[in-house]
Amino acid sequence: MENYLTPDQVCTLVPGMTKSNLAQLRFTGKGPVFLKPTPRTVVYRERDVIAWLEGSERTSTAQVSA
Repeated sequence: MENYLTPDQVCTLVPGMTKSNLAQLRFTGKGPVFLKPTPRTVVYRERDVIAWLEGSERTSTAQVSA
């Protein structure tokens, strides 16, 4: 069964993430894929958050973020 997370739960899962930062990432399209089942509800699939987080892997601080 799929595990869906609220923005608060995503912030708990991702160290240093805040709700306002997560909202900004949604707005710019740079954050994890999200679902919006109602106009006021946002949820994330746990696997999508983990994939997004692992996609940010770097081997050097000199690498430019995509």
